Amino acid sequence: MGDFDLLWGGLQQAATPENLLFAAVGVLLGTFVGVLPGIGPAMAVALLLPVTFGLEPTQAFIMFAGIYYGGMYGGSTTSILLNTPGESASVMTALEGNKMAKRGRAAQALATAAVGSFVAGTIGTLLVAFFAPPLADVAVQIGAPSYFAIMLLALVMTTAVLGSSALRGFIALFLGLTIGLVGLDPNTAQARLDLGLPQLIDPLDIVVVAVGIFALGEALWVAAHLRRSPLQIIPVGQPFMGKDDWRRSWKPWLRGTALGFPFGAIPAGGAEIPTFLSYVSERKLAKNDEFGKGAIEGVAGPEAANNASAAGMFVPMLALGLPVTATASVMLAALQGYGIQPGPQLMTDQADLVWTLLASLLIGNLLLLVLNLPLAPLWAKLLRIPRPQLYAGILFFACLGAYATNLDPFDVGLLLVFGLLGLMMRRFGLPVLPLILGVILGPLMEGKLREALSISGGDFSGLVSEPLAVVVYAIIALAVLAPVVVSRVRGPQAPAVPASATDGAVADAAPVSDDEKVGR
Repeated sequence: MGDFDLLWGGLQQAATPENLLFAAVGVLLGTFVGVLPGIGPAMAVALLLPVTFGLEPTQAFIMFAGIYYGGMYGGSTTSILLNTPGESASVMTALEGNKMAKRGRAAQALATAAVGSFVAGTIGTLLVAFFAPPLADVAVQIGAPSYFAIMLLALVMTTAVLGSSALRGFIALFLGLTIGLVGLDPNTAQARLDLGLPQLIDPLDIVVVAVGIFALGEALWVAAHLRRSPLQIIPVGQPFMGKDDWRRSWKPWLRGTALGFPFGAIPAGGAEIPTFLSYVSERKLAKNDEFGKGAIEGVAGPEAANNASAAGMFVPMLALGLPVTATASVMLAALQGYGIQPGPQLMTDQADLVWTLLASLLIGNLLLLVLNLPLAPLWAKLLRIPRPQLYAGILFFACLGAYATNLDPFDVGLLLVFGLLGLMMRRFGLPVLPLILGVILGPLMEGKLREALSISGGDFSGLVSEPLAVVVYAIIALAVLAPVVVSRVRGPQAPAVPASATDGAVADAAPVSDDEKVGR
């Protein structure tokens, strides 16, 4: 049976009335959370993890698909209306989108973002269905040394290449790997970093870590820099696009999709670079002088690149078990919560779940367009909620979610600890994604490292015993050394790419409204 036959079977399963209801609820919940200022898709998924605890895996991930794309749509709404990106990948959307809104074209900006997200998400999901199974077939042949090297590449690429400071990225990665050590040693069964507390004998729940770092850390950060001046909300009519808007948008949608998907499908750390490249490309190809004043191409291209990259991240996550974005890390944790380990065997052992998940991405994408375009004025009204009440609600749901994971009050205390850690990371400009990846991939890398060393009898040469491992280590060395060499040759220059923050935190380089301005 071909891949597209399997995808068609997944569509039939995902399109039942009950599953369509879960997809619609996910879209609405994701948009509701994602449209709130400073909350991106990663935080939306993390906050809403407890909602799916009582569901079957298929139903849960159909809802997650809706939450994921809903959170993406909500992030573009705040970028356009408030000039406040909920994530670093939305910075480019804010540049032209907010200027369009100030010119009275908020409806057109929201419409091209929504339709572009639909086009890019649909094409990207079909490409995932095409690329993920062959990659999984190849990955079955990969040994422990190569698998360890690939995971190390994912960490290095997301830590050293895209961040504004490699040192800060590696500090965040070190923190994440340290947190991942908590629990029993897999060989000796000795407790590690338990601080004498019996609750720390088991590994830390990634849900508590993610919600603490994202939701609580963001709430504390905003509270620490809260301004009393009211938000300036731009009126939103019913989103629509005229004939000229369609003519100017369809090519940027396709170009953005072509740029975004490859960056999501390889361990390249997120959508910041493709959205930047899309914006620059559209600016160079523009036949008018509207860029910098509110050009619709500057919204259509980056938003398509963002969503195509978001779809592409399912390729390494499903086929290799590698989360390359913070959102992917949270979804990987959700899979593990159901006892499902993403990786080469997933496409065969859990074929029904995988193809239903991919089909639900298509359905969630369509529902997002059908349901949320008419509701855009309603979502805009959510931005009028006073910040104290807004973040009090976020704290309540964050604590509820942490407690619901194990029904243990100790997890609420851990949530506070990680919330304070998230606050300090924002204060000192440490990116959150390397920390989350360290928590997720650290134990997996430890297992593969032990396996590779046991095969070689403890000889470290076993780590380079496979040709693929040697190639990957060469790529790692190139990724780490190339920026250093180039910077020394060219001399000090201003960074060309916005600082990579997290999927759920406002980027340092993100333009924000007056009452959102904070000092780093």
